[in-house]
Amino acid sequence: MSGQQSRADQSTFAELGLRARLFAQGALALLFAKGGDSFARLLHSPWRDDPYPIYAAMRAGGPLIRSKLGLLICTTHELCEEVLRDRRFGVLRSDGSYGDPTAAAVDLQLSLLELDPPDHTRIRRLAAPELRPRRMEKYRQRIEDIANELLDEAIERGSFDLVRDYASLLPIRVICDLLGLSQVDADRLGHHGLVVSGSLDGVRSTKQLRQMRESLNELDAMFARLIEQRRADPGDDVVSNLVTALDDDKITSTELVQLCNLLLVAGFETTVSMVGNGANALLNHPEQWDLLRADPGLAPAVVEEALRWDPPVQMTGRIAHEPVELAGRQLRKDTPVLVLLASAGRDPAKHEDPDRFDITREVQGEHLAFSSGSHYCLGAPLARIEGEVAFRCLATRVPDLRRAGPVVRRPTSVVRGLASFPAFPGKTVQRT
Repeated sequence: MSGQQSRADQSTFAELGLRARLFAQGALALLFAKGGDSFARLLHSPWRDDPYPIYAAMRAGGPLIRSKLGLLICTTHELCEEVLRDRRFGVLRSDGSYGDPTAAAVDLQLSLLELDPPDHTRIRRLAAPELRPRRMEKYRQRIEDIANELLDEAIERGSFDLVRDYASLLPIRVICDLLGLSQVDADRLGHHGLVVSGSLDGVRSTKQLRQMRESLNELDAMFARLIEQRRADPGDDVVSNLVTALDDDKITSTELVQLCNLLLVAGFETTVSMVGNGANALLNHPEQWDLLRADPGLAPAVVEEALRWDPPVQMTGRIAHEPVELAGRQLRKDTPVLVLLASAGRDPAKHEDPDRFDITREVQGEHLAFSSGSHYCLGAPLARIEGEVAFRCLATRVPDLRRAGPVVRRPTSVVRGLASFPAFPGKTVQRT
């Protein structure tokens, strides 16, 4: 009994310590934000509501700047891409630990996002064939059917929330098909995806941390059951194919469960925010919406411009695994560096007139919305198809789409997306 009490006391003290650390971090960031620190302002409203003027000011300070919070920050496309591709940088410290004790307390268990070579290379090689463009193309018709079904429901109601009823449900239903899950699980998966993806922005409270752990525990149990089901009765889905690697000892059961978690969270969050941000940009630029309505074949271009202009993932981190010279600075081993993906997308040295949203833009090289280098997003082919279908269906089925009220942004900085987008379908077109 005394041992149990001791463990309970230790857990309470650990939570109190984490709560104090989170409070101190938030208070310090807010203090610096009010004092004018650009990076600190990215973490708080009202500044983060439109971060792009802040990114421009940071680029003007040079390709590599230091925040008063002590973090080195890459601001230009060239330097961001250089760090992402440089194998001397990783996502963990050189000894394999987390650089931030708060991150260690969270331990998201999102597989590839939290691994460096050689484990990252091994698991990525197993997962990559399941997500290659040719395989993802097989899901295109199913994705179109789902998008049309969702719009049928919206049209019947006469109003809908573009995020809740369309952008969120589309990828969740696709993921259910991809992983061989019953559509009955869609709502619950959507809840867990939203909770866990919120952790990508960092933990702000112990309550949020408990919710994340509860969601991860439920997801772990669900995917563990799914793996055993696929082992006994394989199907034509990603998990069934990866079970073969599990039986061949190329991946552990824990790693496979974590990989399933990643497919859910990364595949969900990127698409929801991409569609929401892109639709918002189109309606804010009526001439661009008119172009898409007149030529729905521009949908792939909408995807790329939306990802460049207002990407779902605004920033990511890397840690130097050895002494490195970067933009004229000497970095010590284990120095963390923040990579501003969204700032890279608005860099005038890479993109002409970068603040202009233009779906007819001549592409001037790859944007960094899906990262780059060894951690380039494996789900990019699927996200692109989902986005293309989503925008094309909006343009062809609800060409008179308009807002029914103000959009509400999520209170996050790393992940930029909408929480609500009330809309009227207006004049509609029946699907052919």
